[in-house]
Amino acid sequence: MACNHKEVLDLAKAGNWEEAHALVQVHGDVLSCQIHGYLHRVEGDLSNASYWYSRGKSSLPKNTLDEEFARLYAKLAEA
Repeated sequence: MACNHKEVLDLAKAGNWEEAHALVQVHGDVLSCQIHGYLHRVEGDLSNASYWYSRGKSSLPKNTLDEEFARLYAKLAEA
């Protein structure tokens, strides 16, 4: 079953980190890994975030959390 990226991001925006994390952590596609990395940035676990971004073919971004959320949300149209 594919990840519902929008649901995960909506949960994250609503402050439901644990539920968002539980939904995304079982998926290994590029966008799921980047969202997983974002969630660990929100949590403050930058080493784990870096790991997940690298699995998502990216590096740990230097943008703000709000900017990263917007970037990931914009990717939903591409997925």
